[in-house]
Amino acid sequence: MNFILGSLTALMLISVSIVAQAFEAGLVADQAESYRQTSKERNLLAEQRLAGAQLGIEAMSTNGKGVSQNDVEAVRRCRLAAEQGDVRAQYRLGFMYDYGEGVSRDEVKAVRWYRLAAEQGDVRAQYRLGFMYDYGEGVSRDEVEAARWYREAAKQGHDIAQFILGSMYYTGKGVRRDYAEAVGWYRSAAKQGYADAQVALGIMFDKGEGVLENNMAAMRWYRLAAEQGDVHGQYWLGSMYEFGEGVKADYSEAVRWYRLAAEQGHFTAQYHLGSAYEYGDRLSRDYTEAIRWYHMAAKQGHVSAQVSLGSMYQNGHGEPQNAIMAHMWFNIASANGSDLAKRKRDSVAETLTSSALSDAQQRAHRCMVSSYRDCG
Repeated sequence: MNFILGSLTALMLISVSIVAQAFEAGLVADQAESYRQTSKERNLLAEQRLAGAQLGIEAMSTNGKGVSQNDVEAVRRCRLAAEQGDVRAQYRLGFMYDYGEGVSRDEVKAVRWYRLAAEQGDVRAQYRLGFMYDYGEGVSRDEVEAARWYREAAKQGHDIAQFILGSMYYTGKGVRRDYAEAVGWYRSAAKQGYADAQVALGIMFDKGEGVLENNMAAMRWYRLAAEQGDVHGQYWLGSMYEFGEGVKADYSEAVRWYRLAAEQGHFTAQYHLGSAYEYGDRLSRDYTEAIRWYHMAAKQGHVSAQVSLGSMYQNGHGEPQNAIMAHMWFNIASANGSDLAKRKRDSVAETLTSSALSDAQQRAHRCMVSSYRDCG
């Protein structure tokens, strides 16, 4: 895409509360990185599912089949097998210490058993060991070691490890930045159906990083992720339809995909949907719907939505005209970096009494310090 209306820093290791303006309507810088953090909990759940085929005797103990249900006994038998070098038992014991199953949680011991299993080639242990180094759990944080173990798991086809390794190459975290390598690992995970990797690969084609720019290829990968219900895939697919990139422009399809993403909480999709209702872009103009979607996006920190919401209150669209609420949202958007909002705020301030202005300022303060929970 050749349009840039905003930017994002970092998509997976930085922090869940990553950046106020995550997905403005254009390309994002460092998007692959921030996918890593938003996927952290999902990855942990995936790993738990991967642990399903465990030692028979351990399963008998915890399930109460053949022996009494006894976590301590399960741990004892698992430890005995692990100490004899059984790789499955070593991984399972690491997992138990990692998640506090039958034992007190102990990340240091988890790392010890994961390492023994990983050195024997257990792909799950290799991934978990990479994760422990990545996040500094049970061991000093070491991005180089994290990349090393993710690579071992990735080479064995572990899709999450492939995706994370691709993200490390994209950002230069623990490895030398190499977009072509990032594309290769994203592609490996994407071909296995891993939605985050499909979106990341779509972005690489979209931006022409590590691969020739190809909007049709980007569209294909976005669609594969979107059809799995991935919120980012849905948003980017909507964007491709809106701007006619890789596909004939179709605003109805754009709105359909934006709505699916918006309903999952994607704040830029919520903003686009609000805008579509406000301006009647091939939808029946509906100020009530517009302000509803703007509210959702604004309360997640979307600056353009905050400006639009202020304008709705200023003009009495969707809500009775309210200069205090207009000032509040313009003030918040201004604090978040919008020059347009600053000008609008100052214009509205000229119409307010000193007491009304003080009220608006206090509301803005309460809204921001409450992380947008108290914005009345």
